[in-house]
Amino acid sequence: MDEFKPGLEGVVAVETEIAEPDREGGALRYRGVDIEDLVGHYPYERVWGLLVDNDLDSEMPEPEPHEPVGLTGNAPADLQAETARLAGLWKLGKLNEISDEQARADLGRLSAQMMSIVARSARVADGHTDAIPDDVVAAGKTAAEKFLLRWRGEADPRHAKAIDTYWICTAEHGLNASTFTARVVASTGADCGAALSAAVGALSGPLHGGAPARVLPMLDAVEASGDPEGWVRDALARKERIMGFGHRIYRAEDPRARLLKQTAKELGSRRYEVAEELERVAHDAIAERHPDHSWTNVEYWSAVVLDTADVPPSLAPAMFACSRTAGWSAHILEQKRLGVLVRPSARYVGPGARSLQSI
Repeated sequence: MDEFKPGLEGVVAVETEIAEPDREGGALRYRGVDIEDLVGHYPYERVWGLLVDNDLDSEMPEPEPHEPVGLTGNAPADLQAETARLAGLWKLGKLNEISDEQARADLGRLSAQMMSIVARSARVADGHTDAIPDDVVAAGKTAAEKFLLRWRGEADPRHAKAIDTYWICTAEHGLNASTFTARVVASTGADCGAALSAAVGALSGPLHGGAPARVLPMLDAVEASGDPEGWVRDALARKERIMGFGHRIYRAEDPRARLLKQTAKELGSRRYEVAEELERVAHDAIAERHPDHSWTNVEYWSAVVLDTADVPPSLAPAMFACSRTAGWSAHILEQKRLGVLVRPSARYVGPGARSLQSI
């Protein structure tokens, strides 16, 4: 137990019943259900119900009427600030003082509202000052359609399919940085708004959730070069990282990438051909050096699918946060039921005892 693991890599911190990434088999299961059986059969809001309630007949609720304050168009920042504000506005109870049922209700209210906040922020970023009327939004049949209606006032079916598939594929994936943050905050007994807003903060950094924004410029550069093999060869010679390849969990193909690639092809993505060619060339080149990290990951094909829905790269982290409300909510409830404060140890490696005069 005294062995030091930088970044806690490989350290088992929790036991969970929520999701199971199959390291070798290239599969991802939500409470035992393969995501390939969910995409195209159940909309995201029902997958939210599966993860949070273990029930596909349950679903994320509709957002209640609410007017966000001071949206800037920077969706991740708006989302973090407004989610934290809701905790006070709605007078949410502390997790160690409320029932599991109340915590579940709070998480449902917040999750639904978080999607609304991102859509409204995206509308501000597009230069609009008006809000889409609620009756227009209500015409949407799924959470993805309603998101697009609240953002743009219209919901292209292709765009809705792209977003719904992306949200399902990225709804949950174990103890990543943002999910761990949510569980740490929940373990203190803080309210659900505090736990979710903290998770958004952890997601806003470029090392977790921001990679799709860097994939599209790479694809554009490869296309402009007209020589994918030469581009990859030169990039590896410069020891540059090719974005969207390798994963810390999977040693086979990332199942999420496989589903998103299929969706990009079905929707006729304008970047599909160059993305597929780069995937092939880079896979072969990387496999010669790092066989276990030569497959594309979820972020690679996420970028292509979100681009198909005309989602700008700057909005990618907030779109990820929308999807991950399901996983975060499930983990917050699981941590509440566990009832243990997360408190790792630190090993001191600084100076020994010394006098004030010696400094």
